[in-house]
Amino acid sequence: MSTRLPLAENPAGAPLRALAKRLADSNIQQLLADDPERAQRYSAEGAGLTLDYAKHWLDDESLSALLDLARAAGLESARGELLSGAPLNNTEARPALHTLLRATSAPAGCEDKFAEVEAVRQQMRQLVEALHNGERVSFAGKTFTDVVNIGIGGSDLGPRLVTDALQPWQGKIRAHYVANIDPADLEQTLASLDPSTTLLLICSKSFRTEETRVNGLSARQWLLDGGATPENVGDNCLAITTNLEAAAQFGIPAENCLPLWDWVGGRFSVWSAIGLSTAIAIGWDAFQDFLGGARAMDAHFAETPLAGNLPVLMSLLEVWYTNFHNAGNHVVLPYSHQLGLLPAFMQQLTMESNGKRVDCAGQALAENSAPVLWGESGTRGQHSFHQHLHQGTWLCPVDFILPLTADTSLQDQQHRLVAHCLAQSRALMIGRDLEQSLASLRERGVEEDRAMELAPHLVMSGNRPSSVLTMDKLTPETLGALLALYEHRTFCSGVLWGLNSFDQWGVELGKDIGAQVLAMMKGEGEAASDPATDRLLARWRAAEGG
Repeated sequence: MSTRLPLAENPAGAPLRALAKRLADSNIQQLLADDPERAQRYSAEGAGLTLDYAKHWLDDESLSALLDLARAAGLESARGELLSGAPLNNTEARPALHTLLRATSAPAGCEDKFAEVEAVRQQMRQLVEALHNGERVSFAGKTFTDVVNIGIGGSDLGPRLVTDALQPWQGKIRAHYVANIDPADLEQTLASLDPSTTLLLICSKSFRTEETRVNGLSARQWLLDGGATPENVGDNCLAITTNLEAAAQFGIPAENCLPLWDWVGGRFSVWSAIGLSTAIAIGWDAFQDFLGGARAMDAHFAETPLAGNLPVLMSLLEVWYTNFHNAGNHVVLPYSHQLGLLPAFMQQLTMESNGKRVDCAGQALAENSAPVLWGESGTRGQHSFHQHLHQGTWLCPVDFILPLTADTSLQDQQHRLVAHCLAQSRALMIGRDLEQSLASLRERGVEEDRAMELAPHLVMSGNRPSSVLTMDKLTPETLGALLALYEHRTFCSGVLWGLNSFDQWGVELGKDIGAQVLAMMKGEGEAASDPATDRLLARWRAAEGG
């Protein structure tokens, strides 16, 4: 792995400070008016996606300087290391080879890993086809109608999003998802299902993740209560795990287990056997198309020069606003009901990957890393937080994501959806000044004195930056390309910040303390505590009647 250069030490960062100050005082509308070719030049395409980034605080000089920043950070060599299987995850001495999961050939030195991927792919295909044609049956000898994926984090968010987004491709086996240790999640999911026709898919690399293990055991008991026996309960269970011993104790034989390798991070794993629930739901052909879309984005990322490279450009925009304009957040707004879970998926992808305080060498970062990511789908957000986007005091750079067409009989509604998306991006840019606000109130028949009072409340400053990422239609291919695009963007930003995007030590402490608190609740030992926690535990005991 090449040495990473933290952003604060990147010599190409100095010119960007002055450029950022100048561009913050510029006007996006004027930039467009002064350059008739801007909308075309500030656009890039790849793998069926088109990025319009003309409505940003950018000009040719600042864009060139940002590209210099990427080159000085060694982004081009880091890209090659990622795709070739170099051990970029330096704290765990592992590569991050999620791209191999959708590849059709192996980079040099990764042939053995690729052979394992191919073998698991074949196993997945056989399982999917056996379930769909009725060859694989339940403990009761019935064909399966439902699969319940039990996992959390990357073992839940990815397949849940893809299954939801590709609803039109779903066949006769319905997929359901349980992640939360809150018993309501499992109980509500199982309430309408039949144990004799339900397949459980337990997704945990270690088979020790608390939420997955506890939910899995409860679901296993549900199968037993529904007529299964300890000897045949495994007929209704599959596992994605490397802990075959723990799976066997659960009742899942080795032949019902598929592996997930340590060179695949959970949040990058939907392309692996973790995506089995999705493959079952949408069918193998559609799942292959999904992998193919991601593979097309991998090729775009690998082969396209930085100036036209979608992941690179989106990463540079993220760093531009986070570190040179002090924006602490980033908004993702998919104008597609099917992509409603995308912001949640993106939160894990970006904030677990890049929410770090030290660089690859363990030194404290002198610059901020990942911004807080948030968002909502379609016009629902317009009736909640878009008020903040248009008139709030915080800078909130936005990614609008828009499938331009949809297969629906309600084409007028689809046209309205597209209009709303384009209108929101334009409104963020143009805003509304005091005179326009007064004119609007007068047109509504508001008396002059009252109009003068109200007009300041209608003013929107405008000049707020946004990108619009479009695709002709949401399909398995374009969805795969979209998720791979954001994976690569996340990696590029990690390189620019000089950190390791592929570990997640920050999730460990809460788990450890959670085990200590649970032991205290059970009276199984004393652990270091504090007066606030002790008081809350006392309230819990009182509520329990203890």
